[in-house]
Amino acid sequence: MKDKTVISSKQLFAMIILFEFGTSLVLPTGLQAEQGAWLSLLIALPAGIVLYLIFDYLYRQYPTMILSQYIRKIVGAYVGWPLSLLYISFFIYCGSRNLREAGDLLITTSYDMTPIFYIHLTMIIGVIYVLRKGLEVLFRLGEIYLIITLCLGLFSHIMILISGLVDYKNLLPINAGGWKAILHAAFPFTFSFPFAEVITFTTVLPHMKNAKLAKKAGIAAMAFSGIMLSYTHAIEIAVLGPDIYGRAVFPLLTMIGIVNIAEFIQRLDAMVILTLIIGVFFKMTVYAYAAISVASDIFRIDEKRKMAYPIGIIILFISMMSAWSFPEHGEEGNLSELFIQPLFNTYLPILIFIIVVIRKWIDRYRMNGV
Repeated sequence: MKDKTVISSKQLFAMIILFEFGTSLVLPTGLQAEQGAWLSLLIALPAGIVLYLIFDYLYRQYPTMILSQYIRKIVGAYVGWPLSLLYISFFIYCGSRNLREAGDLLITTSYDMTPIFYIHLTMIIGVIYVLRKGLEVLFRLGEIYLIITLCLGLFSHIMILISGLVDYKNLLPINAGGWKAILHAAFPFTFSFPFAEVITFTTVLPHMKNAKLAKKAGIAAMAFSGIMLSYTHAIEIAVLGPDIYGRAVFPLLTMIGIVNIAEFIQRLDAMVILTLIIGVFFKMTVYAYAAISVASDIFRIDEKRKMAYPIGIIILFISMMSAWSFPEHGEEGNLSELFIQPLFNTYLPILIFIIVVIRKWIDRYRMNGV
């Protein structure tokens, strides 16, 4: 790997949290579990951490290689090259979905007279600009914006508690739909979105300053983000009730919109919008960077930053063409979480992991045999 970019464990920790937050803070999740949606996040979290440990194991076996490089080394170029090409398409598709969700929220709340194309264009220009500056700039920004995001969240939470809107009875019974429904919501839905999406960091880990800290930073970040996401959705259900939570397009926005303290503190929607913009920006940028890294590798492009323009433009136009409306976008997302994301985020990496482990066992057996 010729790129001399170096990132620290703190920067990795911050970026994984921002990535996991993404649109997960704003969009409803685990609807199959009804008021137990927050619990499905906690159940899926350990599986997400195990998947990250698989990525960390592969990273330690091939510390200078990104995902596409060790795929070709493990399964061969004839299988690995087209598989890597599919991963480029997958990363671009996921990035475009995040862009579409941000655009729809902004149109719903504040920019209803603005064509969605111009909102998407504005955001993708920012993504391209940061990618042109390099990975280190992106991760330094992540450290700053994580603090901003946490401060916004803390202030919003305090306002909600002061307003007296929280009714914990709305969380009962926890297993209203049955434990089977909660498990079904956890796997594959909340597991695929957002936990399994950390596969994008397989293109980032080779840039770690201290490889030994990648495991601790990743586990800590996933645990923190998973607990915070679960708590946030639990508060949303407690305030709105499971019925409104399930029907709301953006339940966090709906919840914060009804905060009214002494007819003075109200209309805090801007805080949710800012949180979403921050989360989507970083998540979409990481997806774009993953696509750029894999594309630069398989097409042998030395200067990765040149790929920011074509990848960014493709993400922009796919975000416009993927669905005609947000409900259609949501239905497409459910299908993606059932079939597309598990294949690329989970099944293929686990298969590669199994191949590596079996080969190591065979090599060890042969050495002992000799």
